[in-house]
Amino acid sequence: MDKSSKIYIAGHRGLVGSAIVENLKSKGYINLLTRTHKELELTNQKAVESFFETEKPDYVILAAAKVGGIVANNVYRADFIYENMMIQNNVIHQSYKHNVKKLLFLGSTCIYPKNAPQPMKEEYLLTDTLEYTNEPYAIAKIAGIKMCESYNLQYGTNFISVMPTNLYGPNDNFDLEKSHVLPALIRKIYLAKLLNESDFDTVKKNLGVDTTQEAIDYLKSFGVSSNSVEIWGSGKPKREFLWSKDMADACVFIMENRNFSDTFDKDQKEIRNTHINIGTGIDISIKELALTIKEIIGFEGKLVFNTEKPDGTMKKLTDVTKLNELGWKHTVELEEGIKKVYDWYVTNN
Repeated sequence: MDKSSKIYIAGHRGLVGSAIVENLKSKGYINLLTRTHKELELTNQKAVESFFETEKPDYVILAAAKVGGIVANNVYRADFIYENMMIQNNVIHQSYKHNVKKLLFLGSTCIYPKNAPQPMKEEYLLTDTLEYTNEPYAIAKIAGIKMCESYNLQYGTNFISVMPTNLYGPNDNFDLEKSHVLPALIRKIYLAKLLNESDFDTVKKNLGVDTTQEAIDYLKSFGVSSNSVEIWGSGKPKREFLWSKDMADACVFIMENRNFSDTFDKDQKEIRNTHINIGTGIDISIKELALTIKEIIGFEGKLVFNTEKPDGTMKKLTDVTKLNELGWKHTVELEEGIKKVYDWYVTNN
């Protein structure tokens, strides 16, 4: 990519997209193209076609998606499969029609089977049953991978798919109902600390409510009090977490230095599993994660694990051999990253 190339970042306000925009700007790219959800509805085929006809981007980074945690994925199943498939179908197809030089499609490691061998290699895709709670989202992302592969093989496009592990960082979703585990834990434990310190004004401001009792009652519904924080499940499942700015750096590295032809063995008779895992290759239990966050925030209450709630998959760790061999490795370790994102959250909320 040239520094003046027109690069469209779909989903530029999200966790990944905002980090990619920041990374591109830091590297001197001056022609970045963005649209808010209100400005461009990516599920609208005609709107997306009109956008590509008018703007004619040289490169596309598809970071836009409907995302959420275990609760949101399980409750809003139709929304997750419909919206994600519509977004990626429209953007990928219009990228082909308008001769985009390279596209990067971002998925998720939830594409792998629930009981996939650990760590998860790219070749484990479609070898067994998916985790039920996020199956619709996973199927949408698998369809995106296969769409990129198929367009490359039929039309000679240069569309690359990357599958990041659990991400966290600035501009994350900290919604108490719909966020992923790490930002949810940060916000819950932070609010519990504020309650413990009787800092009710900050709690009310954070929640957008008028009275202290309203705040206390609302937080109670999420298992948050002045002396305890409830966490779904046993705390035994292990997860891998990647700092969003590291993820962004990996994405830009691939866009600058790698092509679809680099993602598979040239001796393969059948070209498949061309996607690239992006992660650290290091995991931590939810209990250890919660204790680390508790210590960093300085909350002196208890963590209560509700074993009546689902754990989800017990272990999800990516094999990042392919990524490392392509020339990229993470730089920010988890404890440092948690401190950074906690400071960001407190400053911005």
